[in-house]
Amino acid sequence: MKSSGFFSPLLLLLSFLSLLAPASAIRLIESKSLNTCQDNSSLTARLFNVVFTPDNLTMTFDIVAVSSIQGNVTFGIEVTAYGLAILHETLDPCTSPDLNGLCPMVAGQLDIPSNLKLDQDTVNRIPGIAYGVPDLDANVKVLINSTSNPNVSLACVEASLSNGKTVDQKGVGWATAVVAGLALVASAVTSGLGHSNTATHVASNALSLFGYFQAQAIVGLTAIPLPPIVQSWTQNFDWSMGIIEVDFMQSIATWYQKSTGGTPATLLNTLATTSVQVEKRSLTSMVKRTARLMARAPALLKRSSDDFDSASGTYIVKGMKRVAFRAEIESTNLFLTGLIFFCVFIFFTILFVALFKAGCEFAVKREWMRSDRFQEFRNGWLTVLKGIMFRMVLIGYPQMTILCMWEFTQNDSPAEIILGVFFFFGMTGTLVWAATKVILIARRSVNMHNNPAYILYSDPSALNKWGFLYVQFRASAYYFIVPMLLYILIKGMFIALAQNSGTLQAAALVVIEAVALVGSSVLRPWMDKPTNSFNISICAVNFVNAVFLLIFAGVFDQPGLVTGVVGVVFFVLNAAFSLVLLILVLIATIYAFIRKNPDARYQPVADDRASFIKSQTQLTTELDALGATARGDGKEGFKQLDLEGDDDSWSSDPAHHPLPSSNSNSTYRDPPRSPVDPSLPLFPAGGHAPSPYRDDHSGPYPESRPNSDIPLMNQGNRGSPSPYGRGLPNNSTSNLSAYRMQNNASPAFRSKNNASPWQRGAGYE
Repeated sequence: MKSSGFFSPLLLLLSFLSLLAPASAIRLIESKSLNTCQDNSSLTARLFNVVFTPDNLTMTFDIVAVSSIQGNVTFGIEVTAYGLAILHETLDPCTSPDLNGLCPMVAGQLDIPSNLKLDQDTVNRIPGIAYGVPDLDANVKVLINSTSNPNVSLACVEASLSNGKTVDQKGVGWATAVVAGLALVASAVTSGLGHSNTATHVASNALSLFGYFQAQAIVGLTAIPLPPIVQSWTQNFDWSMGIIEVDFMQSIATWYQKSTGGTPATLLNTLATTSVQVEKRSLTSMVKRTARLMARAPALLKRSSDDFDSASGTYIVKGMKRVAFRAEIESTNLFLTGLIFFCVFIFFTILFVALFKAGCEFAVKREWMRSDRFQEFRNGWLTVLKGIMFRMVLIGYPQMTILCMWEFTQNDSPAEIILGVFFFFGMTGTLVWAATKVILIARRSVNMHNNPAYILYSDPSALNKWGFLYVQFRASAYYFIVPMLLYILIKGMFIALAQNSGTLQAAALVVIEAVALVGSSVLRPWMDKPTNSFNISICAVNFVNAVFLLIFAGVFDQPGLVTGVVGVVFFVLNAAFSLVLLILVLIATIYAFIRKNPDARYQPVADDRASFIKSQTQLTTELDALGATARGDGKEGFKQLDLEGDDDSWSSDPAHHPLPSSNSNSTYRDPPRSPVDPSLPLFPAGGHAPSPYRDDHSGPYPESRPNSDIPLMNQGNRGSPSPYGRGLPNNSTSNLSAYRMQNNASPAFRSKNNASPWQRGAGYE
């Protein structure tokens, strides 16, 4: 009655969870490993496969064990679920016809392939829900006692039980991957169509969603004994870390390792003769468990081929090796698998962008698409591609940080070590360089315009190449990418380098996630309130997950029931939260595709970035040039900022490029100000208004204007009072018309002689 009292409150919850597992016509409970639960156990098993089918009351088992026990014994069987004992039975081999071969027990190897019939009363004592809830957290422990001295335990073995149902479903992985991928595609398409606000919001949410999926996968990569439902749930997101099993790629990885001096593991090929223990919560006390771990610590420090535990007669997999084993990947192929998929991801991204560029040009040529569609992308697609590649590096950085540093501890082969060094330091250096460029550009913008958003968003080169690092933040929080990179790096170091200490990983993750939560909540660096709420919620859930990991590690020495319940809570919380995030991102993606003006769904960002971005394409030729001149953003001005070309260097510091003095010919002054007098009208009605570009009202127009892009005509007329230039005499309509005709003569002439400074550096020239 006690067991049914526990399961009744959880009946509705566990029945709902069972819907995530595929239906099975056959009810069963099985176990595939037998582990020792007592020091100096006289029985160890090298192979242990047991299947119990309640419909025919049959228990089938195939056991290969080594015993040093002699004489008559009794078996005390205890079955627990979620830390609560639900069955206790004592069997005497001498009185059971199915176990006559164990009466008496003899020392040596035991081969026990047999079937055991259980009575109906014993079967009825197992709750029916045990056959339906996915990832059943149940154990069976067998105590072997001497018949002559029942108080002496000769051996203790335990096995994890499963009912064949799990929340580790390929459909979950595919669904999450497709939604995240669609969101990234939607952001790229809407950006090409000119809906920058929508593109920024969708891309920011997609990247945050992707980061949350990676955080879920990282939980599974920890060396902490996790409940079965937590292991299975986190396994759904291993695709975000590049851990995807493909047979021919595994063959390539094995061949490469052999060819470069490595020794591949063969654990998956020995499952028929070897018992593999997937480490999870144990029923033994933490003191005994810690003592055993310390006793075999030297063996656990070795490579995967040395993970055989002589005390239990089984291979032990935990942490990253546990994830690899569950994904059917040899642990020695884990690094190469993640690396190959990262490279494949980059390759197909480049291919997609190139094909999209070619498709757009072909559609325009055939007049299937208007010539102004995706015009900015088509003109500057190489610069856009650079920015996309930087974004891909940022997305793959958590994955490669963990895999590369873990490879340093495994030394699968010298060539793989070199690959790890190249990718880890290459990606880290690339992101540090990009973050440095963003900070320098933002500081330059503050010095010149008292606004970091000015150059960050008005210059296409900076926006296309480095925008992936700052567009999701408000302009004044451009620096927040640095704490984010540090967060990824430090978290990855503890996951990869502390695989032998799950408790250390749990404690470190609590501190790291707490700092991330407090920092994001206080600074609120993202672009607007909804985006801040989206990301702070993710930080909060990650922190709660870290606390759960501390419980799973057994730091509080809690009862097994608490650990089992917390495991179910972990799954329910993250499954519900993932569903909410997926729905939000999916809705935003659908709106981006179907709405004519998706920007209307979002409020303008408070940092006024839209005014700088839109000014790139929404000005006419004359007003574009005039606006650039008035703001001091002429051609030479952008060259001075070193934002156009690819000759950016580490030394691009504002101190090395001081602002021009007041005696120079540059448009900029100290302090910077607009050369247009705000007291004068932009289009004076008469021709007697003084030019704001003269040093005084009587002197001639300055001889050189290096930052001006307006063509100069009629050079001899220096007395023009027009604020637009010295080439238009007073009330000269004909010259103004000629000027406009010359600039509007042809797109080729405009692109060659009057290219907009807002488009320089993005492939427009």
